[in-house]
Amino acid sequence: MTHTPHELTEEFPDQHATLQRLKETDAHFARLADAYHVVNRAIHRAETDINPTDDLHMADMRKERMQLKDQIATALRGSS
Repeated sequence: MTHTPHELTEEFPDQHATLQRLKETDAHFARLADAYHVVNRAIHRAETDINPTDDLHMADMRKERMQLKDQIATALRGSS
């Protein structure tokens, strides 16, 4: 476990401009990105023991982050 945040710009480094454009022009995409950011920060805080949590909750948060990332990736592919 690396304890480094998985920011969208790091997850999709070649899509920075598209990420920004979609956040500004697509309300659904903006909600996905915001939700990803919230759960990603919660995971990072739990991993670094700022806000510790149990293993089950951590696993649920990671699943949610992965689902959001998959939806974001699909939207990025569709906007090309």
